Amino acid sequence: MNTFVKGTLILVVAAFFGECLEFFINIILARELGEEGMGLYMSILPIVFFIVIIASLELPISISKFIAEKQRETHYHMLKHTIFLTILFTIGFTVMALFILPSVPVFQGYHPYVKWLIILLIPIVSFSSIARGYFMGVQHMGKIAISNFLKKVVQLIILFWVFQTFQFDLEKALMISLATLIGSELIVSAYLITVYMIEYQVLSKEKNQPIKGRKVRKALFSVSFPTTGLRLFHSLTHAIQPFLVKWALMGAGFSSVMATEHYGMLAGVAMSIGFFPAFIGHALMIMLIPNVSEAYANHDNSKLVRLLKQAMIITFFYGTISVIVMYIFADPLTHLFFHSSSASFYLKLLWPYFLFHFFIIPMQAYLIGLGLVKDALFHTIWSHAISFGMMYMLGSMEMLNMKGIILGMNMGAVLLMLMHYVTICHKLNVSVYFMKRRVVY
Repeated sequence: MNTFVKGTLILVVAAFFGECLEFFINIILARELGEEGMGLYMSILPIVFFIVIIASLELPISISKFIAEKQRETHYHMLKHTIFLTILFTIGFTVMALFILPSVPVFQGYHPYVKWLIILLIPIVSFSSIARGYFMGVQHMGKIAISNFLKKVVQLIILFWVFQTFQFDLEKALMISLATLIGSELIVSAYLITVYMIEYQVLSKEKNQPIKGRKVRKALFSVSFPTTGLRLFHSLTHAIQPFLVKWALMGAGFSSVMATEHYGMLAGVAMSIGFFPAFIGHALMIMLIPNVSEAYANHDNSKLVRLLKQAMIITFFYGTISVIVMYIFADPLTHLFFHSSSASFYLKLLWPYFLFHFFIIPMQAYLIGLGLVKDALFHTIWSHAISFGMMYMLGSMEMLNMKGIILGMNMGAVLLMLMHYVTICHKLNVSVYFMKRRVVY
């Protein structure tokens, strides 16, 4: 069994159990927060992810790419320069957040402590990003798998114990839910940083080749900045999406509370169930970035084509099986959260959105490995611009409302997947039809 398949299997197994726990976490949140509370929770979550992306600067991806491409002798000095950079950026981002976040109007209606919890997340994510990137680059996937699984275990245990022991009003329940999420991230970061420091000490005692800080910064920023831009755009669109959906639905005649409840069923129930199998795609993504980066640096085109075929075949099998199961068992699955026929209907309509996103995840990793992050960013901007336009136009129609929202989402997913795939095939000089090599006359 080769390293790619073995590492992917480790991540898939750990991620499967982690997603099972995530499923129970969402059930607890749905029952404790209710439809309106779940809508508010899902509305603030994109802001949390936005802060996480800024704090991490996508260092896990850039570090893993650098580690995979370079010799082990350069790793120690590269990590040393990266730690110094991370300290500077963490201080800068924390100071900015202290001034900006308290005045952001989005936090109105939430507990005053919520914004301070999010500020605490910045240093936690920043330093754990170095460890994640290093272990991804050297393909120590067991440590990544343990950290991902541990985070879900801690979050589930704390949520279950707190909500079974105490009673809270909606505002405090929302704060407790977010505090649990950030607390679990803190525990996982402590684990990752501890095992990383052990590895770092081992590297310091080996024969090392000095490398200039300018070279490290150039290599990291050439990947980090466009990838961060890509993730920030994703995060921004996810932050805008709740309000876009609500505005469109209110234009179709829904009240504000009703629009929030329907968005809660869409994002908190239908999308939670639909993206459950995506843990396989994320496992592929983690494995593909260092493997594709290494093969591309070595000009190993046959390996690049083989990796693409393996990723596509794995995605096709798990993706088609997943959407068929979700379509058939939509009612019992959504009833685990709410007894609502609307959530079941939304889950059935969203099957193209989920299926094509399963393909998008490994393809995005492939583009990063090939150094085509800017292409991935442009594809994402175009697809979201068209998707959001269609969501608002169709969703504000009284006869379509939520069906129009979902049609716009499906259209964006299909468009983004096709643009990614065609770009990859063009870069590898293979045909889009079954990935056979093109004949150039």
